Amino acid sequence: MSNTAVKIQEKQRQQPSVRPKIKRKRKFRLTLAEKLLFVSFFLFAVYASVQIVSNQVSIYQVNKHIQQLEGAIDGQKKHNNELYVEVQQLSTYERILEKAKELGLSLNENNVKVVQE
Repeated sequence: MSNTAVKIQEKQRQQPSVRPKIKRKRKFRLTLAEKLLFVSFFLFAVYASVQIVSNQVSIYQVNKHIQQLEGAIDGQKKHNNELYVEVQQLSTYERILEKAKELGLSLNENNVKVVQE
């Protein structure tokens, strides 16, 4: 009998006890440093997006102001051209002579000096 007991003990030593492995569900946990990293990345992303939108709004306002100024410049150029045409019409020789006669001035050919450029 003792021989049988020794054989059983030897078998147990040779064969490691095989227990079925229990698969545990591993909980996904973040460390404090990882949490801080994710929060800081999220805050940076929000800050960057706000900055981009803010810059776009300011660019839009500047472009709008530039377009308004260009429109005002075009209007002033048009007005200046109209005034130039009016000056050309009012400075004709016939009109000046007519206005001079209305004011009682007369044309004396002897006192006329011709200026050439």
